[in-house]
Amino acid sequence: MQAFTNAVREYIPGGLICETIRQIQVNIGRRCNLSCTHCHLDCAPERTEEMDPATMDKVIELAKGGIGGIGPVDLVDITGGSPELHPNFRIFIQALRQQDIPVQVRTNFAALVEPGQETTMAFLRDHRVQLVGSMPCYLEENVRNQRGSGTYEKNIWALKRLNRMGYGREEGLMLNLVYNPGGAFLPGSQAGLESDYRDALARQFGIVFNHLLTITNMPIGRFGQSLESRGEMEAYMNELAGAFNPDTLKNLMCRHQISIDYDGRIYDCDFNIALNIPVKSDDTPDINHIDLAQLNARSVAVGNHCFGCTAGAGSSCSGALAGTG
Repeated sequence: MQAFTNAVREYIPGGLICETIRQIQVNIGRRCNLSCTHCHLDCAPERTEEMDPATMDKVIELAKGGIGGIGPVDLVDITGGSPELHPNFRIFIQALRQQDIPVQVRTNFAALVEPGQETTMAFLRDHRVQLVGSMPCYLEENVRNQRGSGTYEKNIWALKRLNRMGYGREEGLMLNLVYNPGGAFLPGSQAGLESDYRDALARQFGIVFNHLLTITNMPIGRFGQSLESRGEMEAYMNELAGAFNPDTLKNLMCRHQISIDYDGRIYDCDFNIALNIPVKSDDTPDINHIDLAQLNARSVAVGNHCFGCTAGAGSSCSGALAGTG
């Protein structure tokens, strides 16, 4: 932790401080139809943790400004696991949209093809839900290596159907893709990769999308375990630290959002959830005991894994942070 703290304090003497909370990211469960090699939360089909209805109600209250009194947030970003597999997924989204709160769902696309999900895409379209979908490569072999056999075909089928419904084409139906490197290296240029994805998917399948987001693999969770087993952790951490870019600091997601886990505990980001590093607080850091207004000027809890967000062009749940044009 000290190495990252020292790197930051060369540019921000007081360390990372949250500026204004504009987004709430909500992890509603760990159950997933896949077990991806880069998953930092070790999500899998056998996981059973999920957010209960009372906690979802608290999130809605928080999002509309009922707790802390700062007014509605700009976005509620729903993730998992595969959030679509949560039994109250639709009820939660309906309640948020009834409050005119913009909603974004993080999907792996393959979950949209699972049995019982036949009407999910239409539901998302009808409620004008933005989509961010994991598509670790436009090449079938690379996707298969990261996400398993058959996933690529499901992704392509889902993307084609989403396009037919207006996603990636109509205003308000945002369709963004996510690239994760296939190993222990930093992503390439976000703009360059987006161009490659756009050309390949359009040429082969007629698929269109809005933007590509590049996200660095974090040295934690399943990917971290893989690094350790191959003896590559030290080298990867050195690469991340050596690529530290101070230009990423102003846009780090921990400075503009909070992350709420399925049990209501509050964190600075989804990666800190994986490491059980809650927000710094004198009180119990959960949705029932923290005033949102107090979180607006909090010191961010950091560790050396945070070098993953500041390396190169930077990385966050919204993609690269610096040098994107």
